Amino acid sequence: MSTNLQSQIPSARAISGEGWAAIIGAIGSAFLLVKKLASPRPAKPEAVSRAEFCAEMLATRERLHTNHLAMLEKLDANHRELLTALERLATRINALEAGLARVDERTR
Repeated sequence: MSTNLQSQIPSARAISGEGWAAIIGAIGSAFLLVKKLASPRPAKPEAVSRAEFCAEMLATRERLHTNHLAMLEKLDANHRELLTALERLATRINALEAGLARVDERTR
């Protein structure tokens, strides 16, 4: 035992930056947990009856069917247009081949 009355008393340990970060993190986590538990629960969505579901499904099917028919009509119109253009080109090519054959005959 020391009889020196002037000896220093050990000072309290200072909290490091990591310690403060841990304390603040724990407080923040506790705050978020309380906030989550205290917040009102979202209302459950209302159940759809079988009849409503079937009606909506039929309406969707009709819309899809209508869109499908519209696309088929457009495809048919484009097909007819392409066939007409191809026919015109075929007649032009035939006329050019005939003219080229006559030129070939004259040059022989």
